[in-house]
Amino acid sequence: MERRRLGAQGLEVSAIGLGCMGMSDFYGSNAERDEQEAIATIHRAAELGVTLLDTADMYGPFTNEQLVGRAIAGRRADYICATKFGFQRQPDGTQTINGRPEYVHAACDASLQRLGIDVIDLYYQHRIDRRVPIEETVGAMADLVHAGKVRYIGLSEAGPSNVRRAHAVHPITAIQSEYSLFARDVEDSVLPALRELGIGLVAYSPLGRGLLTGAIGSAADLAEDDVRRKRFPRFDAGNLEANAALARRIAEIAAGKGATAAQLALAWLLHRGDDIVPIPGTKRRVRLEENAAAAQIRLDADDIRRIEDAVPLEAVRGDRHWDMAAIDR
Repeated sequence: MERRRLGAQGLEVSAIGLGCMGMSDFYGSNAERDEQEAIATIHRAAELGVTLLDTADMYGPFTNEQLVGRAIAGRRADYICATKFGFQRQPDGTQTINGRPEYVHAACDASLQRLGIDVIDLYYQHRIDRRVPIEETVGAMADLVHAGKVRYIGLSEAGPSNVRRAHAVHPITAIQSEYSLFARDVEDSVLPALRELGIGLVAYSPLGRGLLTGAIGSAADLAEDDVRRKRFPRFDAGNLEANAALARRIAEIAAGKGATAAQLALAWLLHRGDDIVPIPGTKRRVRLEENAAAAQIRLDADDIRRIEDAVPLEAVRGDRHWDMAAIDR
């Protein structure tokens, strides 16, 4: 597995990472979750050279960090552990964003305990708290670095202005944002700013929350309790079918290259720049192996043109997130 550098502070990770969220929460049926297979998937990742693990305290909540902690116990040196703070999930299902410095410290200590580690390799603010100046939140994150609890810091879904302000307080290593053939708004202003400042981009949902795998053609392909049915506009009736048709175009191009739709979509992202690291999520070894093989696919200019022509941005139906107001731009 190729390795890539995130930021200018020395962090090197696998070119493709592993999103662990779905092992515990949100996607798929809760009845289908298999902790033994999830842990085996994390172990297989290290064997394949996929070293970057991504989790967050709000996944579960809390249970995903605990699962990752069990998986890496005795294997800590094999992984780069990234987690996030900032969302507080309430008993009624709502969630609030908290960037207060005292919360930053408390959240970090709790994540360290759940993960069973002494230091978090990459610690992100999950969303910008507009009630708290970014300088105060990042100042607290910098304190964690100085205390040896965190090695590198990042932000998730942060716009250029807040990235610049944060970077002036303490070097930001990576920004995590949704980026895929179905979600390219990061290219407008965020990615140029990151390249100017020497900050890496970690692309979450690089497979369009599963749409770009070609495995989802209608709501019937999703479990009744899958959050995508209720909360993500691209899976609404009408939108889902139109977006699935676009994914089939990618599958046709992929077949001509002896690849799967997922592999082609990931290869396209990898070719967008060596400062970009996609973190496709999966809870099964077979899908992990498929995703990891995308790093071996080489695309030329004609391939890129055909791929992008197959998914015109104006043809993608629905917002990429149910709460676009929380996305800082």
